[in-house]
Parts: sequence; structure tokens; C-alpha cells
Amino acid sequence: MNLYKKIYRSDVAGRENRIDMSASASPAKLKRGDCPLLPGGKAAGPPGDKARWSPRPHDVCVALSIFVLLAISSSVIRADDMQYALDRAAMVAEIEEYVQLTGDRTGSQAFDKRVMQSMASARRHEFVPEAQKRFAYENRPLPIGFGQTISQPYIVALMTDLIAPDSDDVVLEIGTGSGYQAAILSPLVKSVYSIEIIKPLARQAAARLQRLGFDNVTTRLGDGYYGWAEHAPFDAIVVTAAASHVPPPLVRQLRRGGRMVIPVGGQFLTQQLLLIEKTETGEVKTRQVIPVRFVPLTGAH
Repeated sequence: MNLYKKIYRSDVAGRENRIDMSASASPAKLKRGDCPLLPGGKAAGPPGDKARWSPRPHDVCVALSIFVLLAISSSVIRADDMQYALDRAAMVAEIEEYVQLTGDRTGSQAFDKRVMQSMASARRHEFVPEAQKRFAYENRPLPIGFGQTISQPYIVALMTDLIAPDSDDVVLEIGTGSGYQAAILSPLVKSVYSIEIIKPLARQAAARLQRLGFDNVTTRLGDGYYGWAEHAPFDAIVVTAAASHVPPPLVRQLRRGGRMVIPVGGQFLTQQLLLIEKTETGEVKTRQVIPVRFVPLTGAH
């Protein structure tokens, strides 16, 4: 925790002390002979002497100045990437602390290494609005618009670990949101099918996941309560919104031997994260994991 706070303070300080580009260095302000990057000089030959022509010092200076500006911008971007990487590492360390603190309730003192590797590699700042990027690696939910949130990283890791993902699994996600949970699942399973009921979020998430290269994630606009029968049965189902009860269509679409994690409870009441397992004989077993707080599952149901 202290490590995270230290890194976060460093991030704030670093962002407040970026390079200040002076107006005097702008190419638009340069005059012939005034280039701070080149000594004054004359052209290699007289005007019209094509055989001996070379760029004027002023033109070369403008080009070099633009190059310097681009190099500085690139350095700022690299610095941001480095800071995000440090923040992400601190987030993973904090998740590991939470795992130990909640181990008695969840039944796990350590999450699967593959799950934690996915948490460590997914760029959460790509899945939040611009105004929230500086908070992207804090271990808490963040608003993403339309009354929705991106879940707390610890909860994302917990729900992913509970379904025990395998590389051959086909997984259904209910509630795409910004696409972060799907991005965590993507490298762990064969394919992910994700449903989002809010049209702008569905459109944005689909474009984002495609841009970031999550090719095994398929999204669509729809009511997640009824699942996605065309691709059933699923080895695992992850529901990222709280339902008043476990939707029967999702239970039917869960493969025998499969697992589903779903928060259940009213918006203003205590919600419980449930782990539902369908045995090889078709029996359904349910276990309460921990109390949680999610936005409600909406739809025609």
C-alpha cells in the first residue's frame, strides 16, 4: 500500500513538471539566421544554381525544430507508458494483499498466476475516460459514463480466478461496459462472447477491443439476461451487474462442469457474489463468496 502511494505521488509530481515548450522555440517564430540549432550561414550556391543548390539554413532549422518537438513529445509518451507500468505493478501488488486479507472468505490465499499476469499486462487506462486515466490503477471502481462503472481491479481478478479459466474455454460475459473484464479474460481462454445493453458503451467497447488487438472477443448489443444461445453451452459465465436472482437462461447455457460468477441482490440492499457450479450430472451448486456492490442488471426481464 505504501509503495503504491509513493508511486502515485511521484506520478502526480511528474505530470506537473513536464517540459514547458517555450514559444521562442516554435518554428513559426524563427527568422533566417536565428536558428538556435544551426550556426548562421549562407546557401551553398546562388539562387537558380540547381547543381549546387542546398536547403536554406532557415528551412533546415524549421525541419530540425519540428524533429526536436516530435522527439520531446515521444519522450513524454514513453514517460507516461513507464509511469502507467509502475502504477500497474503497484496495483497488482495491492491486489495480492487483498487476496490474503480476504482469503478466509473467498477460500483462496493466492490467485492463479495466469490471472495475475493478465492483470499485470492489461492497460486499464485504455478502458477509462480521459478524465479518469490518472486514477486508472487505483484499486477502486471508476465511472465510465451512462451510470456505469469499470469494476474494482481486485473484484475483476477475483471473478476471473473463481471461474478457473482454461485455454480451451468459451466464456460468456454479461455487461461489456468499457471492455476491461473481456480484456482480462481474452489471453486466458479460447474465446469470449460479451453482451452490453447500453448502445454507446457497446459501440465504444467493440471499437476499443478491436483497436487493442483482442481478436478472440466478440461483442454485441443486447439483453444479457437471456444470454447468447447461439454460442452455448459456455464453460464459464461472468456477470458484471447485480441481478435480483440468477437468470434461468444463463444456468441453462452453462456447460456441465462449468462455473458462473454473478452478483445477486438489490441496488440498495446487500449484494452477494455467488459462485455457481453445474456438476457433470447437471446438479447446480451455489456458494456465497463475499459481499459486493455492483450496478443493477437492466433489461426487459
